[in-house]
Amino acid sequence: MPMEIERKFLVSGDQWRQGAHGTLYRQGYLCTDPERTVRVRLAGDRGTLTIKGKTEGISRAEFEYPIPAGEAAQLLDRLCLRPLIEKRRYRVEYGGRIWEVDEFFGDNAGLVLAEVELETESAQVELPSWVFREVSDDPRYFNASLVKKPFCTW
Repeated sequence: MPMEIERKFLVSGDQWRQGAHGTLYRQGYLCTDPERTVRVRLAGDRGTLTIKGKTEGISRAEFEYPIPAGEAAQLLDRLCLRPLIEKRRYRVEYGGRIWEVDEFFGDNAGLVLAEVELETESAQVELPSWVFREVSDDPRYFNASLVKKPFCTW
């Protein structure tokens, strides 16, 4: 079974932006049950449908499938829960790993999170100076949770 293993951190400052190029993401959820989520994403001109299982530790089952961008846009506009997640994702290399830094907009404006995917839960990670607090185990920072309770309501 394909697994996603990732750690998530709050970001401080703008030092991470040096040389980073971002892609605009629109994503929405068809299901946000704690046992499973079903996400539709439009990243630039690429559509995906992703099914994720329940998070256990920092791991969860993840199945991701490409879908036509036009169909992704229709699902986002017509069927996904509101609000949609709008963000720009930057890929930043640090410590031999690719970090994904998400700068949120809309109802989640002001939130900036960094994620790093790992091979195992026990993998060592060199932390950049621009991350200041780990939130891997705080479900408020899951994108599916930000639909139910956006950052602007905290």
